[in-house]
Amino acid sequence: MDMIDRYLNAVAAQLPADERADIIAELRDLILSRFEAREEELGRPLTGDEQEDILHEIGHPLVVAARYRKGPDALVGPELFPYWLFGVKAGLLILLAVQALGLLVRVLTGPEDIAQAISQAINGLIGSGLTLIGVATVAAAVVEHYGLRPKWLTQWRVKDLSAFGLSDPAIWSAAMSGGLGQDGGHDGSKGGGKSAWTGSGLNWSGRGWSRRGGRAWPGSEHLLSLVANGLFAAWWTGLIYAPGLMQIRVDGAESVVSGGPIWAALHTTILVYVLARMASDLFGLLRPQAVRLLAVAQIAVAAGGLWLAHLIFEARHWFTLTLDGESTRIEGYVPIVWDHDGLAWLGLHGRTLTDMSQDLAMVLSWGLALIALGLIWEMLTATWRLVRG
Repeated sequence: MDMIDRYLNAVAAQLPADERADIIAELRDLILSRFEAREEELGRPLTGDEQEDILHEIGHPLVVAARYRKGPDALVGPELFPYWLFGVKAGLLILLAVQALGLLVRVLTGPEDIAQAISQAINGLIGSGLTLIGVATVAAAVVEHYGLRPKWLTQWRVKDLSAFGLSDPAIWSAAMSGGLGQDGGHDGSKGGGKSAWTGSGLNWSGRGWSRRGGRAWPGSEHLLSLVANGLFAAWWTGLIYAPGLMQIRVDGAESVVSGGPIWAALHTTILVYVLARMASDLFGLLRPQAVRLLAVAQIAVAAGGLWLAHLIFEARHWFTLTLDGESTRIEGYVPIVWDHDGLAWLGLHGRTLTDMSQDLAMVLSWGLALIALGLIWEMLTATWRLVRG
């Protein structure tokens, strides 16, 4: 087999079977004509190196075959690439936030080695990130190969563009630092109105983020709430596991915490409530300009949360604490006065099981009371936005 045949066989392997013979015949004629022209120019037969130089000029077999291939030449074409990049960046930032929250939960709730927890979080981020990129690339390749053009490529609306800030790391950095807020002011200076979106000193004025004053990125206050509630929903449904939540170390021994009957009775109801909060946060991200509609949703969700808090409080029996065959209930009560002696639960030394259950009851009762106050405040602020628009 001479050099031309080896070259053409390499090209043919990349071509469709029904078109292969015609294309190879055309290429063979092209190569032979190039050889003959060069031999006529030199006045002698070509050496092997000179023949290979001509084949190099024609191109690598993969590149030559691609010229005859029908369909797109890229998995993600130039028109679709910006959308692919946005999806990948936003997805990776969401995964990073989820892994960070999961790491925090594992460190705070379980006797787990911090280095091991960090390693697991990094491995989880890398694995889920590679999966995300692969899925996004396959989806883009399908769109390119079949010539699909989803409506969002051409029929987009300006009012739907708020969520595109999800791909900006500055937004997540500001949200993590708690500096994102809202301000309804506008700068009506000469030359036209001007509004800026800022968070933690970050300013968006149409050209990018800067360190100036202004308004917060619309919907940013819903970002971490959406991620946190999603993480809770995953734990609540058993998709993620945090064993440290159900164990408490007392004088070197592990006591087991088991839930009271109320949690089984309200399991589905609590899941629906969390999903409703996630839907409200997602709506706030996508449509922050729908102030009144969002306020109505927040009032309804907060009212549902208060109803749940009432049911949980009325149940009284929240958990059972078991150690060495001895069990005691953790029951809620009205937290009128904070018992300073109860702070000893942080040390967990020299405390009986009964003392421990009372300490936990105090902490959980105050926690439920603070959650209820937060929901009431959420209803009041949402009502104010509903009135003011």
